[in-house]
Amino acid sequence: MERVLCSCFVDYVDNMQYDVTVWGQPPYDHRRVYSLKGVSDDAVAKEGLRLFEDEMQALYGTEDQ
Repeated sequence: MERVLCSCFVDYVDNMQYDVTVWGQPPYDHRRVYSLKGVSDDAVAKEGLRLFEDEMQALYGTEDQ
């Protein structure tokens, strides 16, 4: 599987709710914002990165090998 290189920024909204902005490096140079609930900013950051990776793999047709 080709690696999906990406970064994220986590913004606390309220009541364990976070907005996670994720952006990727080419060829996955997209930007997504996920609204997630979680116990910590680390937990939602990991989940946001995982969601972005899954979405890019679905979009570009890459799969685990």
